Amino acid sequence: MRKLCTFSAENRSGLGVADDSRSIVASRAESRCEYCRMHQSLQGATFHIEHVIPRIRGGTSELDNLALACPSCNLHKADRVSSSPDHASGTIALFHPRKDVWNDHFEWADYQIVGKSDVGCMTIQLLDLNHERRIKIRQAEQLFGLFPPQPPSD
Repeated sequence: MRKLCTFSAENRSGLGVADDSRSIVASRAESRCEYCRMHQSLQGATFHIEHVIPRIRGGTSELDNLALACPSCNLHKADRVSSSPDHASGTIALFHPRKDVWNDHFEWADYQIVGKSDVGCMTIQLLDLNHERRIKIRQAEQLFGLFPPQPPSD
C-alpha cells in the first residue's frame, strides 16, 4: 500500500526553508552568491538557500541564518562554520554573510578574489573561490555587464 506524503510549506523546499523565505533571501542577495558573488542569471543550476550556521550545528531557518549560495560554494562549505589552516592548531571562522561585510574580508584583483583577513583567506581556500571555472564565469559575466559586482548592499 502506498503512503500519502504531505509536506508543509516549511518542508516543501526539501531543506526546511519556506518558499516565501527563499524569495526574500534571493532578493536580499540581488541574485548573487553571497560568498563568491557569482550572478544566478548565467548559471544552469539553481542557487541554494544555505544555512550559514547549519541546522546540524543548531542553526535555524530564520532569515538571519539564510544566505543565497551557488551550488559550488554551498557544497564546498557543507556543514562547516570554520576550518583549520594546513598543519596548524586552532580554527578560523568562515565568512558569515549575515554578520560580516564582504569588502572587509575580500577584494577583487582582476578576476580573482583576494583575502584581506584570515576569515577571507580561509573562506577562499575552503570554498575554492578562485577555481579556473569560476575565473571563466567571471570573464563571461563581464561580457554581460555583471562583473565586477557592486558591493553587497547590506
